[in-house]
Amino acid sequence: MTQDLTRLSASELADGLAAREFTSVDATQAHLDRIAAVDGAVNAFLHVNADEALATARSVDERRAAGESLHRLAGVPIAVKDVVVTKGMPTTAGSKILEGWIPPYDATLVEKIRAAGLPILGKTNMDEFAMGSSTEHSAFGNTRNPWDLDRIPGGSGGGSAAAVAAFEAPLAIGTDTGGSIRQPGAVTGTVGVKPTYGGVSRYGLIAMASSLDQAGPVTRTVLDSALLHELIGGYDPRDSTSIPGRAPALVDAAVQGAGGDLTGLRVGVVKELSGEGYQEGVSARFAQSLDLLRGLGAEVVEVSCPHFEYALGAYYLIMPSEASSNLAKFDGMRFGLRVEPEEGPVTAERVMAATRGAGFGDEVKRRVILGTYALSAGYYDAYYGSAQKVRTLIQRDFAAAFEQADVLVSPTAPTTAFRFGEKLDDPLAMYLNDVATIPANLAGVPGMSVPSGLSDDGLPVGFQILAPAKADDRMYRVGAALESALLSTWGGPLLDRAPALPTATTELEG
Repeated sequence: MTQDLTRLSASELADGLAAREFTSVDATQAHLDRIAAVDGAVNAFLHVNADEALATARSVDERRAAGESLHRLAGVPIAVKDVVVTKGMPTTAGSKILEGWIPPYDATLVEKIRAAGLPILGKTNMDEFAMGSSTEHSAFGNTRNPWDLDRIPGGSGGGSAAAVAAFEAPLAIGTDTGGSIRQPGAVTGTVGVKPTYGGVSRYGLIAMASSLDQAGPVTRTVLDSALLHELIGGYDPRDSTSIPGRAPALVDAAVQGAGGDLTGLRVGVVKELSGEGYQEGVSARFAQSLDLLRGLGAEVVEVSCPHFEYALGAYYLIMPSEASSNLAKFDGMRFGLRVEPEEGPVTAERVMAATRGAGFGDEVKRRVILGTYALSAGYYDAYYGSAQKVRTLIQRDFAAAFEQADVLVSPTAPTTAFRFGEKLDDPLAMYLNDVATIPANLAGVPGMSVPSGLSDDGLPVGFQILAPAKADDRMYRVGAALESALLSTWGGPLLDRAPALPTATTELEG
């Protein structure tokens, strides 16, 4: 039963719970057992919340037995990226500077998860303060890709993606600043969604770049993402960037899309997000997915977004600038790590310098220095100001492209998962992993990565779907339609082809 329950999707678990085929305690314990068995190899979790998760599961079972009306996902376990604050659970953002910090409140999305009765399995590993594309910048060790333990699971949310791909959790929360949900989804064979900016409250997210950060779902199916997205989305008065008004019906859109009819829908292939620099197998799977969309009745057209070529440069000025401002609060005095200077007077300035020197990793220091420089007197207009002008041009490119097409598509990432250490000494090569995902964050539009097959190296590839702001339902319709067509082609989920992971039991036997 344990193995069977961990292989079920969230919607299948929800249906089984509603039908009383098993209990939430059964499902939660099955996933906790799976974490105990394989996470020594994967390192997806920084904290496992077993006691509280089981207590939540028991409460849901009791309420269901009493005939209480529950949320559809009630009793379905979930994992949460460690950049989202959780009352009573450690929240580190993958950094030594917050090691051991337990927040006194919940993020809005965590409040919604708790209120709906989803047992929280624990907190997932990540690049420190969400700065990275490989989860190699976590202060607590690398997370490994379940498809190949010598390769990266993407970043910064590699822990959430790896947990879902390794069947340690059916659902997870990620955050996406420049692709940190979608790129890990692509390289682990999972579904990753970045909602419209402001569609999910940012209250309680440890900010890296406030105008770019967005929380969203990490799952194994498009329907599961829709269910979780609808749960955590909606207006929040505590977030000044939250979108007021009613959100679109995402679950209905996913169900409609799974029917496989895209007649009349225009799919725009972004010319600037393909070609040179894209792995041959990635391009081949993308072309095959386009053929499937044509077969479902969609019209495929090419669109040009000429300013996308400047997106990477603009992003790596805007993001570090906002990060340098947001991380100024980590000063060794209010919360988290405090390191006093070894010699000389103990002044506020020297405590801050010692604390940040010891608590921040190399990538965080690199980006803070870059951002501080870009915001400094004499350089603000030349760098940060110019980057914001490019951002406006990219937003205009999107607006023009969406006049020609209902959705835009591209490969999610230019390559499959690379080996650990392969790009650590070349930050620019690392940053290029986000070349296809960054434009959506600069414009605030929603994006989804759907698994589209295996490359020639036997590793997963992702297909990215972008929709206009506040038209997330359109993205879900196309994603579900493509997923359904691909599943028919494969004869089953892509993750069924992933190699078996070593378990604690097999290691002991060895």
